Amino acid sequence: MTEAAVLYSRTGHIGVLTLNRPDQRNAMTPELLSDFAVAVAEAKADRGARAVVLVGRGSCFSAGADLHSSLKTGDPNALPHERSFAMYEPFLELRNVRVPVIAALQGHAVGGGFGLSLMADIRIANERDKYGANFARLGIHSGMAISFMLPRLIGVSRAAELLYTGRLVIGAEAERIGLVSEALPGEQVLPRAMALAEEIAISSPRAVRLMKQTMTTLLDWDVVGAARHEALLQSESLTTADATEGLAAMREKRTPQFADD
Repeated sequence: MTEAAVLYSRTGHIGVLTLNRPDQRNAMTPELLSDFAVAVAEAKADRGARAVVLVGRGSCFSAGADLHSSLKTGDPNALPHERSFAMYEPFLELRNVRVPVIAALQGHAVGGGFGLSLMADIRIANERDKYGANFARLGIHSGMAISFMLPRLIGVSRAAELLYTGRLVIGAEAERIGLVSEALPGEQVLPRAMALAEEIAISSPRAVRLMKQTMTTLLDWDVVGAARHEALLQSESLTTADATEGLAAMREKRTPQFADD
């Protein structure tokens, strides 16, 4: 039996989402879209995970979507923009995974594949691979909320340059402009992502979950609104067992031991 196009597994507290069509450069085919929806639902429901690593098998994280073929699938009665959104919707759900998601970009991430990487909380790149939205070079508008997310990550001016030119950046430049947290030799990308996930797993799962929820919710809120929301959740979190343990561990200069959330 052929393995699913997207797999979810967990070892200890670390979940792994794997794009599993290396022969197709993990392109966003209808099959991969459908299997991604199933796998990300597993990740969202997994209460034992404290962090999730997203990785693409093979030499390419994801080459994005074949827009012409993809837009011909789905509901034949839907309008084109509805089919376009339906194509991206399962990938947008990555933002709703309750724990931090780290994208281990061992290979190129282009177009929709690049957009998918922006849905992760943290990105670690291969210093020699290419990343970006080449839509302008294709004569089409960007999708998967790239035009919303990219300016918030690297600033309006740099985002405009990359979107309007369709230029791809090498991993080392991606790190310099703040698009990724780190750019490393290819063989170090996944091990570093897993190590970072383990670091996150030591933290209070409840505190991390709430901070992720806040950051996701507040992307388009103003500073005052963000401060109000953070104050509400911070005051609530101070009454929990995790806060008691975390503060005690700090005083006692030891590693905190948090229960699953």
